[in-house]
Amino acid sequence: MGAQTWREIAHLLANLPMTLLGFVYTYVWLALAVGLSVTVIGLPLLAFGLSGARALGKGERGRARRLLGVRIDEPSPLPRPAREGLFPWVWNSLKDPVGWRTALYGLIRLPWGVVTFVLTLVALLVAWPVLPYIARGLANVDRAMVRGLLSPSSELERRIAELESDRGTVVDTAAADLRRIERDLHDGAQARLVALAMDLGLAKEKLLEDPEAAARMVDEAHGEVKLALQELRDLARGIHPAILTDRGLEAALSSLAGRCTVPTKVAAELPARPAPAVEGIAYFTVSELLQNISKHSRARTAQVELWRSGDRLLIRVTDDGRGGALPDRGSGLAGLTERLRSVDGLLVVDSPEGGPTVVTAELPWRDRGQG
Repeated sequence: MGAQTWREIAHLLANLPMTLLGFVYTYVWLALAVGLSVTVIGLPLLAFGLSGARALGKGERGRARRLLGVRIDEPSPLPRPAREGLFPWVWNSLKDPVGWRTALYGLIRLPWGVVTFVLTLVALLVAWPVLPYIARGLANVDRAMVRGLLSPSSELERRIAELESDRGTVVDTAAADLRRIERDLHDGAQARLVALAMDLGLAKEKLLEDPEAAARMVDEAHGEVKLALQELRDLARGIHPAILTDRGLEAALSSLAGRCTVPTKVAAELPARPAPAVEGIAYFTVSELLQNISKHSRARTAQVELWRSGDRLLIRVTDDGRGGALPDRGSGLAGLTERLRSVDGLLVVDSPEGGPTVVTAELPWRDRGQG
């Protein structure tokens, strides 16, 4: 008998203690969780038990890889809930298909573990010539059960989980943008317009009594109007710049580079204009990266490159600064990563200490006619 046959025999003999452990854990956990479901600890216990079931499934996949030669990828970790707290974590865990399939595996495996242990032991003692065939047949059934119940979630399930997480990111981002616009209007243009109304009211009262003072106040009010208009233009540019709509991404990025405190070159090779939504995301991605360069990089020069590769729009922003930028260290990169991921985008940061820093962003390309 070959080494693989002996590994299959070892797997089948180990089925009894392993399936007994899995059955006891799953039965006790489910019985306690169901029995306590009328209390506040029932659902958290059920969620915690599913996490333990995931751990048991990982052990069984490892045993199958070593002894049966079954190559099964580990399932993706559960996506983080959109909000912090116990209830979002519990709800997120209860929707875990991997944990539930592992629990089912633990319950139905006990009878099979007893059968495989008994048949393998009997064949090992009294039916030596046919032992390799019995072991191979039983091991093939084990392989099928592991693949069917302990494999990662299907691509559709994984995609649904990602989209649920990304939807929360989009909602949070939109809410933050609305709060920022409201704050800018309240603290900027609105305050200036209120002061302007008061100044004009005072000038109206002094118009007959002191025309010269009224003229000075009107002149000051005229200056306030200009400042308020400039703030409104800046706010509109922050929402969606007019140059982006009128002239496209290359012209808008050139304008953006001109306002950057670090000398920046722009090189764009786009066969056509992408959809407006893609243009907007690309514009604000570059805007955020150039702001980081201005504030943190201590760079002397920077460069922005855009091109299309298949169905992806690629953006590369390079600077010769001090480096050391990482998405988990703030500087806006963590939020930018989440925003891009929410639209099937990707952000890759290469920033060794001492520089240079190269940030590459990918976005899905949509033609302008697609909306």
